[in-house]
Amino acid sequence: MADVDIAQKDTYFVAVKLFLERDGKLFIFKDKWGSWDLPGGRIKKHEFETDLRDVIARKMSEEVGSEVLYEVEDRPEVLMRHERVEASPGNPTVRIFGIGYRAKWVSGEPKMSDAHTEMLWVDIKDFKPEGYFTGGWLKGVQEYLGNRKK
Repeated sequence: MADVDIAQKDTYFVAVKLFLERDGKLFIFKDKWGSWDLPGGRIKKHEFETDLRDVIARKMSEEVGSEVLYEVEDRPEVLMRHERVEASPGNPTVRIFGIGYRAKWVSGEPKMSDAHTEMLWVDIKDFKPEGYFTGGWLKGVQEYLGNRKK
């Protein structure tokens, strides 16, 4: 067996994100650090074997409240790679592999968590994500919107 050069391997956090739609609109929100985002987030260490739908449910409850009901499609719609500077000691740069699922809003109104400062439902037909998102999240939203317009 050949030697594996571990220094050539990269390390990623993994996040599940929802493209939550309601009446032709997509839900986005801004975090307290000034970045626009989609609902969802990173898998925690203890969730290694947890079903991704359960991870999504935890993140949705944390970020928009438990009253929001939605239906998630079975398969991911978009895969994203995003790099960001963390707001943690030393401000490390981390890489996140995002798995984006299309979801349909069913009922309930989103309530922002303490980690968010603004939320919007944007029109899918004419939304310009370049004015909101950056990096891998921008590429993912652009790909998602392109898929929706086909």
